[in-house]
Amino acid sequence: MLTFFTPGPAALYPTFEKHLQTFVSNQLGSISHRSQQYRDLHKFTVDQLRTLLNVPDTHAILFLGSASEAWERILFSCVELESFHLVNGSFSKKFYDYSNALNKYAHKQEKSMGEGFTASEVVVPEYAELICTTHNETSSGVQMNVAEIHKLKQKNPDKLIAVDMVSSAPYPDLDYKLIDTAFFSIQKAFGLPAGLGVWIVNEKCLKKAETIRQQYSIGAHNDLPTLWKNSLTNETPATPNVMAIYLLGKIAEDLNTIGVKTIRKETEQKAALLYKFIEKQSGYSLFVKEKSQRSQTVIVTNTELPSADIIKAVKEKGMVIGSGYGQFKNSQLRIANFPATSVAQVEELISVLGAL
Repeated sequence: MLTFFTPGPAALYPTFEKHLQTFVSNQLGSISHRSQQYRDLHKFTVDQLRTLLNVPDTHAILFLGSASEAWERILFSCVELESFHLVNGSFSKKFYDYSNALNKYAHKQEKSMGEGFTASEVVVPEYAELICTTHNETSSGVQMNVAEIHKLKQKNPDKLIAVDMVSSAPYPDLDYKLIDTAFFSIQKAFGLPAGLGVWIVNEKCLKKAETIRQQYSIGAHNDLPTLWKNSLTNETPATPNVMAIYLLGKIAEDLNTIGVKTIRKETEQKAALLYKFIEKQSGYSLFVKEKSQRSQTVIVTNTELPSADIIKAVKEKGMVIGSGYGQFKNSQLRIANFPATSVAQVEELISVLGAL
């Protein structure tokens, strides 16, 4: 059995197989998505996520096909004309690219890979309706401090703010009194196979979507007003990914049993071990120079050896780590630090890397 430290798809959560067997044994894959049995299943998952992420009733928790779909839904729903994007890596740039593809006027403030943003340096264009932030840039290992995201909203209270937390949820402790919409997918820190996106969205976004659709398209499939209406009865507009929704609820319940504060503390403990190793070990160097902006969930290191050689050697020891992203594929490693892997497994990985 391999231990995966890949940044997504990532290691499956240890209880995944047990929950999958229960799903199969109870024949839940064949139930109607208009049945009370499904509504109960749906509500259970939403309730567990509310507890885990501290999401108030002012926000709906909706299910999509992926986090990439959330980019499009958010832009359709929250932007009549102009969006604004903080871009510092491949995924934050894709959010910006989606806005252009939808014929919105997309503004961006851009930094190089490996650099992050603070609220004080961000200048939001006057007519931008939506501020698009990325809590954790998966491609570069840069994390935007939650406090900075909150400050950005406080500086721009009349604008909607979106948070991409695809490769960090449930780690970020967002204050949803300040966050209008946020989203993630399940194949990273939730330790599940890909195929489900989760969209957290408030009534301000809903009202904006209802206003926009009087003049422009807000999409036909999974438009926000229809998703919201269905969510009130714990349903979805189209037949959903019942298996993924069920499994997400069970994993969220497991994480709630541990407690999100404990999970955050363990995440920081494991990240500290990895960063300490990278700083001290010859042949490795930290990509993100500013300590406060280093990701706690996707650790990125430069390597002197070709990363493919290191990945191959580590796999022979029963562990899988990720390569760098894009232009850094051959000169960096990305090591996922998600709840599915333990402190002991991280220590074992460090031992193997140190012995190469």
